[in-house]
Amino acid sequence: MKNIQQYIRPLIVLGLLMPAVLSCKKSFFEKPPTDSVVDANFFRSDEQILAATSLLYSKVWFDYNDKASYNLGDFRSGTTYSAYNDRGNVLFNTTDLTPENAAAWRSFFVVVGQSNLAIYNINKYATANVSATVKKQAIAEARFMRALAYRYLTMNWGEVPVIENNIDLLENPNAKRNTVKSIWRFITREMRAAAADLPDQPAQPGRVSKWSAEGMLARFYLTRAGVEATGGVRNQSFLDSARYYAERVIANSGKKLLQTYGELFRWNYDNKPESLFELQWIFLSGGPGYGVGNSAPSYLNYSSEMSVEGWGGDKGATYWMLGNYEGFVPSGDTMLVGRTLDQRLRETYMLPGTQYPEITQTVNGINQKLVFPYQNQDVNFASVKKYVVGKSADLGITVEAQRYPNNTYMLRLAEMYLIIAEAILGNGASTSDAAALAAFNKVHMRAGLAERTDPLTLDVILKERFLEFAMESSAWYDLVSLHYWNPAKAYAILNSQDRGYFKVIPDVMPNPTQWTIKKTPWATTDRKINASSGNFILPIPAAEKSQAPSLSEPAVEYP
Repeated sequence: MKNIQQYIRPLIVLGLLMPAVLSCKKSFFEKPPTDSVVDANFFRSDEQILAATSLLYSKVWFDYNDKASYNLGDFRSGTTYSAYNDRGNVLFNTTDLTPENAAAWRSFFVVVGQSNLAIYNINKYATANVSATVKKQAIAEARFMRALAYRYLTMNWGEVPVIENNIDLLENPNAKRNTVKSIWRFITREMRAAAADLPDQPAQPGRVSKWSAEGMLARFYLTRAGVEATGGVRNQSFLDSARYYAERVIANSGKKLLQTYGELFRWNYDNKPESLFELQWIFLSGGPGYGVGNSAPSYLNYSSEMSVEGWGGDKGATYWMLGNYEGFVPSGDTMLVGRTLDQRLRETYMLPGTQYPEITQTVNGINQKLVFPYQNQDVNFASVKKYVVGKSADLGITVEAQRYPNNTYMLRLAEMYLIIAEAILGNGASTSDAAALAAFNKVHMRAGLAERTDPLTLDVILKERFLEFAMESSAWYDLVSLHYWNPAKAYAILNSQDRGYFKVIPDVMPNPTQWTIKKTPWATTDRKINASSGNFILPIPAAEKSQAPSLSEPAVEYP
């Protein structure tokens, strides 16, 4: 396993965090030794121990967050598409040579390796000056990250090797893959241990807490109910556990939904009360800043006229995704017409004429507040808005290309409410349970929509998840979770989606009152995909399999 071994080996990337970080808003970063990440002299105080785990909140996730996150999470799931780039993922033809496939695999194993290394170093080198509380917390942080990385690994690639100790891998480079069920047992066990040892409140802003881990457990158990399904019937005990943990997080974490959806993504939104876990990015100028700043906005910004750089001009909502917003109704087979009260559309995708006063746009050398332009051509886009925060003038700090300071959401309180609704629905066709409707409506009504009183179904809950978390790299994992126990339904959702070209037409500019979304007449190919058991799980990257024959051997149970 040469390549995995490369990721698992000690990475001296901590040295990229320069002293300037000490004065930034993410105060828990501190520069560790640059010569060796196993320098025993660095583990002599609580502050140094915490600095040793700060890497786990950013740099190790960089290759995933960069482009792989939305390529897998949103392009493959069908919420968002790229018209001219990354077409393999958009068309559900991700191969063992697809760059984002390799980048995600690499990043997740870096997370695993660095988490293992943190646990090893703290146990071996921490001196008596390190408090037992901080030592326990730091190890729990590493176990949290390792468990989460394996959640992504097994949901994307199925059977993968579980590695808890880097030294074991060096001694046995041909470690075998482990079965999906045993991986889920392992990561649940790890997250329960993290929940037991993390503090009730983050030791510093941005760090994970007990409630971050219990929120992940709610997510894990909802998925495991499908992993452990029998004959298409989800495991009721795990459904109950998902509800239990979600309700505990809501009742005890002190977290709350923000009043409006837009607050979630307007700068400075970092570490607000709804957040349970975020990747923590910072701005550092020049070379040292690459890898610790958020590069994704550069690829999502539709144009450099409203940002430092913009490579996202061909990215936006799919025709299928826009049809999910309440208020857009079909007009024949080729058009959607209307407007929506759902505030999430404005904050997730941009329609022509929509105004964003928090972002500055430069047109012909003149600065103005952003009005998303109308391009009167056969193909235009409902461009991505989430994580698009504007220019330096809008942020109040310096920003450079691929070095944005805004964080990436990994878990929000809103998910806990939808987990409760789905766990109560369970294996039923529908539910009118008051607790399920109340939880669902917390999210639904926050978006500006009317209270739902009709029974909830799985289709209704999944749609709400797609709307709530579009462009948060979530929808794909919702479909994988469904696939564990009802693969036919997962394929049906994917294969019903229209992912082809279209044009968004405002009735007037500026300040439109409604839009017509019209399929591009000549673009008749590549509108649908064909998801099946043969292409649903990602192929292990070719470079990995060529150098690690054990990755082709049958999987074994993990202890």
